Amino acid sequence: MPIITVERLSKIYPVAIKQPGIKGTFNHFFHRTYREIKAVQDVSFYLEPGEIVGFLGANGAGKTTTLKMLTGLIHPSSGNVRVAGYIPFRRQPEFLRQTSLVMGQKQQLLWDLPALDSLRINAAVYNISDRIFTERLSELASMLALENKLTQPVRKLSLGERMKAELLAALLHHPKVLFLDEPTLGLDVNAQVAVREFLREYNQRYQATILLTSHYMADITALCDRVLLIHQGQLIYDGSLDGLLQRFAPYREVKVELAQAVSPEKLKQFGEIEAIEGQEVRFIVQRENLTTTIAKLLAQFEVIDLNVNDPPIEEVIGRLFQTGTILENLDS
Repeated sequence: MPIITVERLSKIYPVAIKQPGIKGTFNHFFHRTYREIKAVQDVSFYLEPGEIVGFLGANGAGKTTTLKMLTGLIHPSSGNVRVAGYIPFRRQPEFLRQTSLVMGQKQQLLWDLPALDSLRINAAVYNISDRIFTERLSELASMLALENKLTQPVRKLSLGERMKAELLAALLHHPKVLFLDEPTLGLDVNAQVAVREFLREYNQRYQATILLTSHYMADITALCDRVLLIHQGQLIYDGSLDGLLQRFAPYREVKVELAQAVSPEKLKQFGEIEAIEGQEVRFIVQRENLTTTIAKLLAQFEVIDLNVNDPPIEEVIGRLFQTGTILENLDS
């Protein structure tokens, strides 16, 4: 049985239209007109217990809106949602005990108080006994390497330590489902790695289901075997990372080391040049032109070494959203 069921989920926001000037203000007050913004359109997917799934999309694609509907913060315009057997927007106490939402750009800990005080408040809200609170606090603090930090005011913690404390607060009641919206936003590389390792360990230990959005593709590649890709409010891909590459990356990365340096002008005919370092050149070549391109390279230049690879996943996603080529693949 899926722990998260989403069927034809949509969210449409009516936005008032106002013309400039006094007449526009008058009409806006007495005869207001609206246009519709379709933030999420007819999205369907299922998550099984214990899965970690990446939720990808450009800014404004509908990721956070979807998460807010899954957590019951906003009411869907249409469609059906069930999380851990509950309808989220009803916000039943038992539903709230089984889910948690962490947003990297928002905090729940009180700024001027030690994190421990906020954690005690959370324990009271979720009716966690003192004994269980102490046990869970000790376990999670150890997993997050926060044992000596919880008695300091939150404002005294580093950004990475605050994010870890936020995760601790969100997991104190041992939710079955964890929604993470940019949990490593703004963190340095070491803090990002620490958060990823913790999430992996927590998932393995408790079989918690995690839906993760992130613009750091290292988060996705390190944690998720399955990804959902949303574009302009529509879910356009649900599958493996490898499958994402095959469908949305119609090119390969060619790295070649030449016997001698060649000017960029002579190399442009072979593909898009990504980098030139001395005698080493990195191209992006369309898949259908790959064999022909390599044959021309070998015929025209003395090649010392040549490698053909799929481009890094973060590069694929970046190109999709920067160039708009994602639209060309929707019907493929």
